[in-house]
Amino acid sequence: MTGVEPWSSPDWVVRARLLIESFQRRLGRELVPPSRSDLVAAETLFRAPFVVVAHGTGADPLLTYANAAALRLWEMDPDTLARTPSRLTAEPVHRDERARILERTSREGFVDDYAGVRISRTGRRFMIERAIVWNVDDEAGRLLGQAATFDRWTPLGRGS
Repeated sequence: MTGVEPWSSPDWVVRARLLIESFQRRLGRELVPPSRSDLVAAETLFRAPFVVVAHGTGADPLLTYANAAALRLWEMDPDTLARTPSRLTAEPVHRDERARILERTSREGFVDDYAGVRISRTGRRFMIERAIVWNVDDEAGRLLGQAATFDRWTPLGRGS
């Protein structure tokens, strides 16, 4: 994606639309202000001052979306993101707790009270607070993955 803003690629525009629409369906409120253009909505979501990150389905799902705030927080570029299993966003000691929240989200459709420790690609740890985690689906209700958004995190330093 060199030289091109990731949010402007057709794949990211579709992912952004699915995140925005599934959030609206699940929570009954808007993730970002409505737009008449999918491209404008994709840019708005990408440049939002809060984190949005998503992964696909599967036994060990890969990350499929991160806005600019998430890319900075996890210290990744879009190409690295697309090759990263989402479990690697948490240290091994915190992965059982992460799995529990994802299972709870699967059952309930969303949770809006999550807090937990995460780790960046370079080993920087941070505590996320008041995260919303939701199931991402398409208009037909087909599950495409899960996403999270939050605007509060605290650096914790390195090591577990």
